[in-house]
Amino acid sequence: MRFPRLLTIATKVVKDTLLSLPTEIRNEAGDCRIELTEMDALVDIDEDLDPDLLGLFEGLSRSDGLPETPDEMPRIRLFLDNLWDECAGDLATYRHEVRITFLHELGHYLGLDEDEVAALGLE
Repeated sequence: MRFPRLLTIATKVVKDTLLSLPTEIRNEAGDCRIELTEMDALVDIDEDLDPDLLGLFEGLSRSDGLPETPDEMPRIRLFLDNLWDECAGDLATYRHEVRITFLHELGHYLGLDEDEVAALGLE
């Protein structure tokens, strides 16, 4: 499936997911930049990234305090090409994986570690 179509679907999933969250969490999420991108575009730039990564949280979490420099700004990245590949081209599974991956990374932004995120079923 072409990236523009994956982007349209993922944008709707993320928007719907945000709307389904409690107001307090949704408001906190508003301070975190969300990027829907292709891993292929970043592998050449950052060789340290796992090329099969589905999502990534970068910057300071809510529990770390306010960012003081641009590299500390919170950002969630979802890698739509990898998510699509992970779903073997199944649209319903893609939607589900986008939602789960977004919530997983949002959990990190909210200050949860890997074990706490996993305990919520977001792995």
